[in-house]
Amino acid sequence: MKISGAEAVIHCLLAEGVDLLYGYPGGAIMPIYDEFYKFQDKLHHVLTRHEQGATHAAQGYARVTGKVGVAMATSGPGATNLVTGIADAQIDSTPMVCITGQVASHLLGSDAFQETDIIGISTPVTKWNYQITKASEIPEILAKAFYIARSGRPGPVLIDITKDAQFGELDFIYEKCKKIRSYRAVPKLELTQLKNAAQLINKAKKPFIVFGQGIILGQAEKEFKAFIEKTDIPSATTLLGLSALESKHRLHVGLVGMHGNYAPNVLTNDCDLLIAIGMRFDDRVTGNLESYAKQAKVIHFDIDPAEIDKNVKTDVAVLGDVKETLKEILPLVTKGNH
Repeated sequence: MKISGAEAVIHCLLAEGVDLLYGYPGGAIMPIYDEFYKFQDKLHHVLTRHEQGATHAAQGYARVTGKVGVAMATSGPGATNLVTGIADAQIDSTPMVCITGQVASHLLGSDAFQETDIIGISTPVTKWNYQITKASEIPEILAKAFYIARSGRPGPVLIDITKDAQFGELDFIYEKCKKIRSYRAVPKLELTQLKNAAQLINKAKKPFIVFGQGIILGQAEKEFKAFIEKTDIPSATTLLGLSALESKHRLHVGLVGMHGNYAPNVLTNDCDLLIAIGMRFDDRVTGNLESYAKQAKVIHFDIDPAEIDKNVKTDVAVLGDVKETLKEILPLVTKGNH
């Protein structure tokens, strides 16, 4: 049975387990909003007072639940109002899918009413974006959107759907995306690098760990705790890593960086080995890079190859899912007394 592209969007959301989303309607996305009426018992829509509020609410939902947050807006100013929240989600690695309406495909590039190139505008602040111009594209593209948003290092995805694609019809079949040929969500773990990291850890006299949100996103709190307790290494958190380790733990020395505690900043510049786990060496953590931990060797555990050597030169990079890497390195490290 054929259904409209607008209804297909709703079915895609339900198939991905979405039960709550945030948005602000407008003409270019009205066909999708009209379909909400049929699914009120399954899909709750929160009407925000501004599109930016929808993205921030979706972020909060994603961070609390661990699910993908969803925000919706119309074309033009509605879409551009999403950008600040999208950029925030990109920086904070928050999984989010934003769906925007767009003018009919035959009007693209004609400066039609409330037409803006939201794909071009959002490219620098999204993990992926795509413009749908045919109803038949909707299931496959939305499946990819949710997969990309939640996999690997999470982030925001924007899908722009023209009005004729929303009105168009298709035979609806939905399959969740499990793999994309041109996209590797998690780098392959190199055992050589893992062994090199373990050697440095076992030789270190004054090692120190700075951990971040990657521990939380990777659901690796248990593995991280086992790692620091075996190695007996004092550890400090970044702002976004605050809940990865209980603050009363004997090895937790506090928040690092310009807004942090005195002790972790002293330890950073006194250690002989700095181990960064799931953090990106933000300038609020490092301060002056020319003098940051210059006395120390650096090991960097991360899922995103782009973060390696971006701000701080790394001696050993351990790429991969943090839950897996911490589990694999545990038998290789000796029991410490630091």
